This record gives sequence, C-alpha cells and structure tokens, in this order.
Amino acid sequence: MINIQYFASIRETLDRDQEELELPASVTTVEQLIAHLLQLNPHFGSVFDSSRKVLVAVNQTVVDHNFNLTGDEEVAFFPPMTGG
Repeated sequence: MINIQYFASIRETLDRDQEELELPASVTTVEQLIAHLLQLNPHFGSVFDSSRKVLVAVNQTVVDHNFNLTGDEEVAFFPPMTGG
C-alpha cells in the first residue's frame, strides 16, 4: 500500500490531502505512478501538466521521475517552494 500526500496548490486543485492506493504490479517508478494517477482521475492532468513543475518526494527525500517504487512508500507531490 502506498500513501500519497498532496501539498499546497496541488491539494487545493485535487480537493484532497492524501490517499492510499494499492499499486498494480506494472507501476514501479514515480513516472508510472503519475501515469496511473492520470488514468484513475482525469483531474490529475491539471496538476501534472507539462507547464507546471511538480516536485516529488519519496519517504521525505526529493526524487526524480525515474525513482523505483516498491509499493510501500510515502509519496508526496508539491509545487516548488519559494521563500525570502
């Protein structure tokens, strides 16, 4: 079971802050997870639109879309942070 967390504007767009999913065996990377989420809910398209930068963390470490998943992680999606 994978625990997915959504933060900031992504949480607002999806109207949810988290969910748990059992991943199909074919989903083994972050990129495949995103494709799976897009199949489950077309509203994810506005989050993962190529013009928007979305950061991904697995078990609280920022990773790229090629990162391998085991299916027992916490995955967080969040917009880039800015600060001053």
